[in-house]
Formats: sequence, C-alpha cells, structure tokens
Amino acid sequence: MNAFIIDAFEFCRQREERSGELPLADLPRLAAELTDANGLLSYSLAGGADKEGHPQMVLRVSGAVQLRCQRCLNPFQFDIDSNSVLVLAREEAAADALEAKLEDEEVDVIVGSKTMDILALIEDEALLALPVSPRHQVCPDQSVLDKLKEDKPESPFAVLKNLT
Repeated sequence: MNAFIIDAFEFCRQREERSGELPLADLPRLAAELTDANGLLSYSLAGGADKEGHPQMVLRVSGAVQLRCQRCLNPFQFDIDSNSVLVLAREEAAADALEAKLEDEEVDVIVGSKTMDILALIEDEALLALPVSPRHQVCPDQSVLDKLKEDKPESPFAVLKNLT
C-alpha cells in the first residue's frame, strides 16, 4: 500500500503522526508554479480530535520555493510556512453542516475517507500558501519595468481630449 494513503478516521482516532520531507519535483502541480523545482518541502501531519470530538488533523507545511516576480519577471525565494486545522466529515453534506456549525475561520472542514491521499493534501496546502501575485518587496532589476513604461503605446482614447 502507498505510504501516503491513510484511513483518515483511523489516523485521527489513533492520534497518529507523520512527518518528513518531499522533493518539490515530486509535487507536479506545485512544481508547475515554480521557476526551479529543486529543493524540499517539509511536512508534519498529526491526527486527533477537536474539543467536540470531531476527528481532526493538524497539517504543517514549510519550505523555500522559487517563484517568478510578476513585476520584474525575475525569480525570487518565497518561504512557505503554513499551518492548517482540518476537521473531517464523512460526506460533503455533513462537511457543509459542520463548517456552518463551527463558525471558525481558522478551521477547514474536509471530507475524509479510508483511502485519503495525504500527498495531495500536502501539495494542496503548499499551493494555497503561495501568493496570488508573487512579487519582490523591492525588485532588484528595474530595467524590465522601465522598458515597459517606455514602450507603452498611446491610449486609443487620447484623441478624444482634442475633440471639442
């Protein structure tokens, strides 16, 4: 059996834990977002129950990845450091009801299964931690931005200002 396939409910009931490191190249959806798929992603997953007895997993994902800056188009390092609390439900309708009942923005309710792929869960968590529009705080090379400003075509509406 695949080491990343678990019975999520049994994992929580037994209060099991898993941790390790994964090569970024082994996470194809994440690797597609990166400029360089070299490196490792660390993870830890701990099972248990919330204060009301619902099965719960705590997932931590961290690691440095290389993204492309949307301003200057140069790569830069982004540090993923994500912690999630995942409460398990047995079906989608139960997940929706439990999510409404908990009313906690810090907790996500997901549908668990006897064959849950935690590799996909780890990759999902890493993808959710990425910025929507990755950018340097201050771009080191402004030449691309300067060239874009110089090559900016005249607005097609500029002729309207001459009309009277």
